[in-house]
Amino acid sequence: MSEYYWIIIWIAVFAILSNMVRAEQSETVCGEKVYRYTWWWAILAIIPLLYLCSVRQYIGDTAAYTRAFNEMPESISGFFPYMDGVKKDRGFYAFSALIKTIIGNEVELYFLIIAALQGILLVKIYRKYSTRYVLSIFLFLISTDYISWMFNGIRQFLAVTITFAACPFILKKKYAPAILMVLLASTVHGTALLVLPFMFIVQGGAWNKKTILFIFATIAIVFSIGQFTTILDTMLQETQYQNVVSDWKEWQDDGTNFLRVLVYSIPAILSLIGLKYIKKADNPIINMSTNMSIIATGFYVVSMFTSGVFIGRLPIYFSLYPHGQEETQKNIVQIYPLVFG
Repeated sequence: MSEYYWIIIWIAVFAILSNMVRAEQSETVCGEKVYRYTWWWAILAIIPLLYLCSVRQYIGDTAAYTRAFNEMPESISGFFPYMDGVKKDRGFYAFSALIKTIIGNEVELYFLIIAALQGILLVKIYRKYSTRYVLSIFLFLISTDYISWMFNGIRQFLAVTITFAACPFILKKKYAPAILMVLLASTVHGTALLVLPFMFIVQGGAWNKKTILFIFATIAIVFSIGQFTTILDTMLQETQYQNVVSDWKEWQDDGTNFLRVLVYSIPAILSLIGLKYIKKADNPIINMSTNMSIIATGFYVVSMFTSGVFIGRLPIYFSLYPHGQEETQKNIVQIYPLVFG
């Protein structure tokens, strides 16, 4: 836990330094002239995090990833025979194996490369669209998402950050490149395909008819959870996730903790309370981020009644967006008197 506090302290130091040096440059975002941190300065905010990702001890799945990396060939001649034995998420293992042919058996450097790629994709979006970049990074860190994903489920999180990097295309409704990026992410982790229908659902104003319909669908699933698990089990047959339902039942997985669901629901709840401010702003970034937070909340609610290990890992594709919707946060400040009297 000491590393956690040091990272938070670093962000505080970074915020102070940002006010002492000239670290911004003018850019055009969504047709408006804005000021954003330079690339190098923005990346500086996550340097300690990347270092800790590389030297972490056996947290979560670290041992499994270390073992898998050690089993990969060190020469390019062994690459294709190795890939012949890989049956799922071939993009991730091909990328990892290629890294090993370059760096050798340096597992810490391997973890650093993966973390750097994830971190740079996060920085790319937060730097561009957030009016308060430091706060966006702070929210990502304080949520401990980095422990759950950059220290643990790195394969899925790499897929998550690739889909997250498609944000500009989704925002501009350039669906062809957005779909290609999601398909690329799906070779890293198959669950990335989940993003495809939702890139259409989140279009439009905040709390539009499509998102409200999704909420009703979530409620229907909760009240018919037995039928839902049966349908899900049938849908996953002949896929790499065919044993998901039986596994969570066998492991007696009792779902995502209620408090976790509540915390991740706060952006959606506050956006509903302050909907008039969001509608008044009518900012496409705010609207999409709000709708993404609604989707994340819906999946978390379903995971509370099904599986925290499997269903509870899906909302991360959507919960990253509220960290960066600083314009929404600026409007939410006006809501606090309504919430706290």
